[in-house]
Amino acid sequence: MLNIILFGPPGAGKGTQSNKLIEKYGLTHLSTGDVFRYNIKNETELGVLAKSYIDKGELVPDEVTNNMVKDFLQRNTNEQGFIFDGYPRTIAQGENLEKVLGDMDTQVTMMLALEVDEDELVKRLLERGKTSGRVDDQNEDTIRNRFKVYQEETSPLAEFYSNQDKYMGVHGKGTIDEIFERLTHAIEAKTAQSE
Repeated sequence: MLNIILFGPPGAGKGTQSNKLIEKYGLTHLSTGDVFRYNIKNETELGVLAKSYIDKGELVPDEVTNNMVKDFLQRNTNEQGFIFDGYPRTIAQGENLEKVLGDMDTQVTMMLALEVDEDELVKRLLERGKTSGRVDDQNEDTIRNRFKVYQEETSPLAEFYSNQDKYMGVHGKGTIDEIFERLTHAIEAKTAQSE
């Protein structure tokens, strides 16, 4: 199984690249945003619980998120593997993912991180804000604050996977196809290494 965590700051191109990776490798996409929406819309026990935190403006606790992810993985078995987008975000979530995948007799293959400098990302997001209507992409201060939060929250996770020799940074500037080629090269190198 090929289990990839696609990592990178807002605007790095995770959505675009994950779609291409899913198509090439036959992976199932696990987006925490989609998992949350599914559970809330279908008023599952976990969805009702998550909504109670969201409605109060609070973060949904790791335990609830972890249980939603576990439920998704159990409902969507795929012998090819998964691409994780937006999960894990904390070391506790990373440890949970290891346990859940271990119970499925598999593991995280690698964390692929799209690395793009902040000024380029600001430019991309402001451009996206003009066309998407997303309010959070229309103010440079808001965008830079999102990067700061991203760095604080997720840099320990990058170290967590580096310590397991599963972290791979990929230059995220260039055309969509150039970046995709770098990602597939990194995947092929990692899977060849572990055979």
